[in-house]
Amino acid sequence: MRVAFFLSFFIYGAYFHISYPLIDTFFGLYGFYIFLKESRKTNFWSGFFVGIFWFYWIALSFRYYDLTYMIPFIILLAGLVYGVIFALISYVANPFIKSLLLLLVSYIHPFGFSWFKPELIFVNSYLGVEKWQFGIILFSLSLYILLSRKRDKKFALISLLLILLSLNLYPQKNKDKKLGIDIKLYDQKLPQQIKWNPRYKEQIINNNLKAINSSIKNKKEMIILPESAFPVYLNKEKLLLKKLRKLSHKIIIVTGALKYTKKGFYNSTYYFINGKIKIADKVVLVPFGEEIPLPKPLKNFVNRIFFDGAEDFKTAKKPTVIAIKGKMFTNAICYEATEDIIYKNHPRYIIAISNNAWFTPSIEPTLQNLLLRYYAKIYHTLIIHSANMGISEIIFPL
Repeated sequence: MRVAFFLSFFIYGAYFHISYPLIDTFFGLYGFYIFLKESRKTNFWSGFFVGIFWFYWIALSFRYYDLTYMIPFIILLAGLVYGVIFALISYVANPFIKSLLLLLVSYIHPFGFSWFKPELIFVNSYLGVEKWQFGIILFSLSLYILLSRKRDKKFALISLLLILLSLNLYPQKNKDKKLGIDIKLYDQKLPQQIKWNPRYKEQIINNNLKAINSSIKNKKEMIILPESAFPVYLNKEKLLLKKLRKLSHKIIIVTGALKYTKKGFYNSTYYFINGKIKIADKVVLVPFGEEIPLPKPLKNFVNRIFFDGAEDFKTAKKPTVIAIKGKMFTNAICYEATEDIIYKNHPRYIIAISNNAWFTPSIEPTLQNLLLRYYAKIYHTLIIHSANMGISEIIFPL
């Protein structure tokens, strides 16, 4: 339990606005130190509670599928999955082997879900989050444990000095301090039960148009609305498209909405620039939210039994890159903004849009924000994030 507390504090500290680099550094180091010392049996429960503390919120989305009764089972499953992973890592007593396995954990994606990255714990600390830096941290702690067992306290303390090599002092490749575009991030606050209710459709659309006109009045150059800000198949809404195209002569409009074609449904971002439209479709879907990551027979069974026969969303083959005012922006929608495929070509700028209403109130928006900060550091990318019921901000690669 104490391992789970120390390895989860950085999320809850950020959530309650009590996050400080010194505390995150100490708590992270102490949490991994205890983990490397403890036994397989103890670490099963450590992993069990880490899984729950980090990912209990996944179950909250089941409220909107009339599957509320599944919530405790999904929370329990999250705990069991990471309990088993932690127990397997601790199968051997050697702390160096444990460290090596822990380094590989971020490549393990249960059911296609990739948000457990142990190095993320140091994202707001004095230590770096690169793999090599995390490796030095684990190696130093393992060496300290080993030398302490041999009662060689002098060398044990020296081993901890190796951690200084992982300090986040290396220079960044991206030196951008300002984006150079005056952007309005539309801070939408739409609960999920309202967002897709037909009764509120016109009101939501009108509020979005008011926000766009207000941004024009305030002389903004671009407005970015969140994922599915317009709760419609926007490519089929001719009158609304005409309005947005007309407004785009005065301001660049970026908004999330669905797209429908003969091939199926898409979760998309619409770019309106000088009367023209560019549509960027999502590449990576949310496991069990937009796709069922199982073989086709099982996928069809789950969709039929739990989701009224719904079909998975369709995807684009690769991320879309949009040119705006001389800069190249890679598009990302919610979950995929925390996936390496989006950062494959080391994009300098990313526009990310999200709808966090599925999981609020919870720590999910905070965890997503921490992951975006992690990716901004790793790939030296400036991320512009607009979220409904989440954290909207421009993240510079510090």
